[in-house]
Order: sequence, then C-alpha cells, then structure tokens
Amino acid sequence: MNQLDAMRIYVRVAELASFTSTAEQLGLPKASVSAAVQQLENLLGTRLLHRTTRRVQMTQDGQVFYERSRDMLADMEELQGLFRAGPTELRGRLRVDMPQAVARDLVIPQLPAFLAEHPGLEIELSSTDRRVDLVREGFDCVLRVGTLSDSSLIARPLGHYRMGNFASPAYLARYGTPHTLAELAGHQLVNYVPTLGARPDGFEYVDAQGHTQSIPLPGALSVNATFSYEGACLAGLGIIQVPRAGVRGHLEAGRLIEILPAFTAPAMPVSLLYANRRHLPRRVQVFMHWLAGLMAERLAAD
Repeated sequence: MNQLDAMRIYVRVAELASFTSTAEQLGLPKASVSAAVQQLENLLGTRLLHRTTRRVQMTQDGQVFYERSRDMLADMEELQGLFRAGPTELRGRLRVDMPQAVARDLVIPQLPAFLAEHPGLEIELSSTDRRVDLVREGFDCVLRVGTLSDSSLIARPLGHYRMGNFASPAYLARYGTPHTLAELAGHQLVNYVPTLGARPDGFEYVDAQGHTQSIPLPGALSVNATFSYEGACLAGLGIIQVPRAGVRGHLEAGRLIEILPAFTAPAMPVSLLYANRRHLPRRVQVFMHWLAGLMAERLAAD
C-alpha cells in the first residue's frame, strides 16, 4: 500500500474514530485499515492514535498529521482537477485569521452565500487580537490591520481604514465636547495596549506637516481587546481612536459621537498576508479574491 492510500485511510479513521466503520465505508478488511495506520506510525516514528477496546482517539501528533494530511489530499485532488475537462469543485479546508470586527460585521454575514457557491470547502475562522503565527499555526491567509513588521510573508495591500475619535453622549455631557487640541485638557482616554502594563500611545493625530504627534492623556482603564475598547467607550469611560468603519452603526444610532475630526490618527493599512508558496491552492486564491472584494467595498464606503 502506498503512502497516499495509507494517508487517506488514516484521515477516515481519525474522522470516524473507528477502524471498523472505516473498513466498512471503504470496503476494506479491518486488518488492512490497521496495517495502513501502523505503516504511517512506523514511517513517522510516532504514535498517531490511542486505541482502546471502546474508542480510537488521536494523539497530539496524530491531530497535527490529520490536519496536514487533509490539506495535502485536498491539494492533490485540486491538482488532478486541473487536467480534467470542465470546471472542478473547490474542496478542502481553509484556515484564516482576521480582526474580530471584520469577522463579525463583514465576513460572517456574507459567508452563507460563499459556502453555498463552494459547498466542498470547510473554513476555520480565527478572530483574535493576538497576532497569530501564520506559518507555524498553519493559516492559509491572514487579514491584518495596521503597520506590518518585516517578515518572509507576502503582503497584498487592500487599502486603508480612515481613523476617527469617538466618545459617548454621556461622557461628553460630563466632560464637555473638545473642539481644539488645547481643550483636550481635562479629558481622558480609554487606553488600548497589546500587552497589559505597556505604555499607552496617548492621543495621536497627524499635524499639518504630515507628522504623527501624540498628546499624553490620563486614562482610568487600559484594555487589550478591541471589543473591550469599544465597550468601555460606550459605557462613558473615555475617548477612543478607532477606524470609522468599525463604529458606523454606533454613530448612526447616536450611541457614539465623533469629535475633533480635523485631528485624527494616521490611516491604518489593511493587508492580506500569506506564505511565500510558489503555487497557492486554488481554494486559497478564490477565498482571498472574495475577501479582497468585500474589503474593497467596505473601504470605499468609509
């Protein structure tokens, strides 16, 4: 039995958690299924499955091998489809990461139509303020908002988010509405910091010469998550500086009010990142094209 066939058998065993069910589905003797898994374990030098009389469960190494095997098998099917006549269905898993607000407000509402068009796809969507390691954690692509650090990843620029300064009506009723930078005296920020204990940036704005300046302001609260940052502002705890697109609903409903529109932080670049692979799987290319289209519409409306 070749390694590709053994891999297909292992994936099915992992999904069904049963040698017997796998043998029945594939029309193979149970001994052949067991031998295929044993062949892979000998080749890799690690145990892939915990076997008991009642259940079959993947080990930690087995989980990693299962995920990589699914991707590899999907890539093989896609490669074979390139040489078949007629269109081929996209198949396989996509693992992507993006900011929480983008996932909640933009991508997830549009996903039903995308998956209806490509029913063979399975999407794993991560949305966290933590900057994931695209290569080590097996992501196909990542949507990043903000300045990119130097890396071996390929970046596809999508545009920029226009920034704004916002506060709640209750906060402004208590502290007054500032109309100049000097009138910020006596106001406070909600501080956003990637790591608690880090020094906050203060109130940032771009001056007439195009340089970024910062005014230190007190803040009673520091947070490290975007939802908490937005929620603290809604609760009247201070001023926040965020992309206008992310709080448009709050602005329209009157829950937030924009202040000092002439003194905003620098626009934040939006980029799609992916690994430096010579041939991206077609499913990744199609998803990235779809996501770039969604972001283009959102950024144009900002």
